[in-house]
Amino acid sequence: MTASPWSLAGKNALVTGGSRGLGRAIAGALAEAGADVMIASRKQQACDAAAGEIAAGTGRRALGVAAHVGRWQDCDRLVDAAYQAFGRLHVLVNNAGMSPLYPSLAEVTEELWDKVLGVNLKGPFRLSALVGTRMAADGGGSIINISSIAAVAPAPVELPYATAKAGLNALTVGLAHAFAPGVRVNAIMPGPFLTDISRAWDMEAFDERARTQIPLGRGGRPEEIVGAALYLASDASSYTTGAVIKVDGGAAFSPA
Repeated sequence: MTASPWSLAGKNALVTGGSRGLGRAIAGALAEAGADVMIASRKQQACDAAAGEIAAGTGRRALGVAAHVGRWQDCDRLVDAAYQAFGRLHVLVNNAGMSPLYPSLAEVTEELWDKVLGVNLKGPFRLSALVGTRMAADGGGSIINISSIAAVAPAPVELPYATAKAGLNALTVGLAHAFAPGVRVNAIMPGPFLTDISRAWDMEAFDERARTQIPLGRGGRPEEIVGAALYLASDASSYTTGAVIKVDGGAAFSPA
């Protein structure tokens, strides 16, 4: 029997923002498909806890490394740590993100703007540049950027975030050309998902909008992102690059 194109046996993956939410769901799914995984987020304790859960649940090797991907030197250090631990990366998932609230557009500070663009766009650029170059030299790989429906349906209360995610979509296409043909670079563009972030939402108002503006009538569950992630990480997507795949229930709005 031939190996399933969905299998990640023998592969190594790095997932940023992997200790919770969509990143945690993706990291767990990659391990279940056979990959060893490194989880990065800003708090070492959270990384270690998620890695321990994944290792115990899947039998795969899982490691946690604290890193702030909005900082260039942290990106460099993270990549060095991943290659030191695994020798090679086959999958990079740029999932880390942030979208802090602000009282008005005029009150968006330079610090907030720089932080949001740093984590959501600068970090994925630097990590992809470093890892993609090594992947190409090593014979190939897959880079997956986690975008947002905000990139195409920006709400006034999340414009720095939406701008960064729109840039990430453009970066995805550019990197797909830069690292072709060996490295595939794609993006997943989630709509409203009910992760820990959704605890800050007005759920009564959200549910009302969902009934009328989301064809599936609800927000997504974290495990519902993993099908797209496994497709893009594995050989099942061998003829897919430069794509931005919506996983949003058909939503016509950003949840912010």
